[in-house]
Amino acid sequence: MTAQTTASETSVLRQPVIGSRRFSNYWWAVIVSAGALGFLLSGISSYFHVNLLPFSDPTQLVFIPQGIAMGFYGLAGTLFSLYLWLTIVWDVGGGYNEFDKQKGEVKIFRWGFPGKNRKIELICKIADVQAVRVDLREGLNPKRTLSLRVKGKRDVPLTRVGQPLSLSQLENEGAELARFLSVPLEGL
Repeated sequence: MTAQTTASETSVLRQPVIGSRRFSNYWWAVIVSAGALGFLLSGISSYFHVNLLPFSDPTQLVFIPQGIAMGFYGLAGTLFSLYLWLTIVWDVGGGYNEFDKQKGEVKIFRWGFPGKNRKIELICKIADVQAVRVDLREGLNPKRTLSLRVKGKRDVPLTRVGQPLSLSQLENEGAELARFLSVPLEGL
C-alpha cells in the first residue's frame, strides 16, 4: 500500500497496491537473465568449440558432462527469468483498495495470472466491515499486515505482499482507514 488519495470530499478513499512492478523484481530479473545467458553461452561454446563469451574461454570445457551441465543451468535460469519478466509485465498482485461511502461498498481489486481468474475482485458492504485489523509478527520473517474483518468472511488482506511496511506507516494507515470507515482498530 502506498500513498492514499481521497476524492469527492472524503466520500471515496482509494489506496493503490504495488504488485510485481517493484524495483527488487526488476533487479532480480536482470541478474537471473544475465547469469542464465552466461551459463547457456558456456554450454553452447563447449559444444561448438567457438568462444561466445568475451570474459572467459569455455571452449576448454568438455561438453559431456561440463558443457551439458552449463547448458542445463542456463536453460533453467532462462525459464526462471522468463517467469520473473512475465509476472512484471502482467503486474501480478497489483491493484487497489477502494472504500466508497456514497455507494456503501468496499472494493478490493488485484491482478492475477492470465486466465479466467485474471481479475480478482472482492466487493462487500461497508456496513459488514467490523474492524480494521493490524497483524504484527517480528523475528526472522516479519509480518506486518493490515486487513479488514468482515462479517461472515475471513479477514481480507489490504497490504501488498513482500517487504513489510514500517510500523509507523502501518499504524497511520490503519488508523486513517478505521477513522474513515468509523470502525475500531484491532491488534495494536
